[in-house]
Amino acid sequence: MNPHLAPVAVPDPAALGRVQRLCDLPSPYETGPAVDELFAAAMTEAHAWHAGRSDFFRSLLAGPAEEPVPGLGPQVRAPLVHANFFKRHEVLSIPREEVFLHLTSSGTSGQKSQMFFDEWTIRAAQRMVARVFDHYGWITPDQPVNYLLYSYEPAPSLRLGTSFTDNYLCDFAPARHTTHALRHTGSGHEFDVHGCVAALQRYAEQDVPVRILGFPAFLHFTLERMRAMGLAPLRLPEGSLVVLGGGWKGHADRRIGKEEFYAEVTERLGVPGERIRDTFGSVEHCVPYVECAHHRLHVPVWSRAAVRDTATLRPLPYGEPGFLHLISPYITSVPAHSVVMGDLASSHPGAECPCPLETDWFTVHGRAGVSRNRSCAVAAAELLKGLS
Repeated sequence: MNPHLAPVAVPDPAALGRVQRLCDLPSPYETGPAVDELFAAAMTEAHAWHAGRSDFFRSLLAGPAEEPVPGLGPQVRAPLVHANFFKRHEVLSIPREEVFLHLTSSGTSGQKSQMFFDEWTIRAAQRMVARVFDHYGWITPDQPVNYLLYSYEPAPSLRLGTSFTDNYLCDFAPARHTTHALRHTGSGHEFDVHGCVAALQRYAEQDVPVRILGFPAFLHFTLERMRAMGLAPLRLPEGSLVVLGGGWKGHADRRIGKEEFYAEVTERLGVPGERIRDTFGSVEHCVPYVECAHHRLHVPVWSRAAVRDTATLRPLPYGEPGFLHLISPYITSVPAHSVVMGDLASSHPGAECPCPLETDWFTVHGRAGVSRNRSCAVAAAELLKGLS
């Protein structure tokens, strides 16, 4: 068994028994009334846990009841906390000595979300990722791969959530060789586009699959550079996999449509479309949202997603764009179990996707508005300046 699939226990089994049961569900896209009932009970436990340990959340929960979230049931509260709140405040539901991991959401400057994890929270989130990868057959302990990571090379004191995630994803297949696109220079990071081109050329000639992980914009830029250099398309070995995350924030003017981008990856690297998947996640909400083979971000069993009107924050019906609202009782370290993101999205019923999964899915349309808030992708995007 992959160690990230191993059992992990909640901090207080008596107070969080239903949270434990929900997070122990092994099938990442299970549906049904029993699952919905368990989710509602787990949310009630999560509210009580945070209200008893966080003055901030206790005050929030004591306020007027918000409009019920579709799919949660009329009796389940989901008080709204915007993700930007965590850029300005450190709010914990555990003693600081129980902090197991501290991650941030942005680069070397700008506002950062400061997220603190106890061991249960980060291990539970990692197990969710492992179960999704296992569901798709991407845990291959007997098949080494070459990695091209479009993320930050590890460095002393680096706490970025994206770097942590991408290096964690390397645990699902043993590494023969690893290349980082954003190289540590001693005083920061630089995008090594020629190193990425050389790695792809080298990996294409070897006999093991390639896994490309990280920011899609950097992969796109690499493929653009290969084309500009007049290099012939490559064909990466069979079984290669592209799993992207982090979006195109910071350089929307260079963004291309998803279908066009995936076609570009297939054309230049020979990776079929069903082996190219985007993901969504954040340091404030670590539940993994991974595209199915039809490129829809289905909601896993451990969470629920709603969409909120940008003016009133009222829940919106399927198909209407608004703020993405993500809900999961898994987190015990910080009251971030009901978070409104800065992303615009629309939700859709599972039946509207031709894949076998029955859970709802959502489409991310981009960031809402323009502000000085910066994310990992924004900071990374600045490394592209002057390279085109």
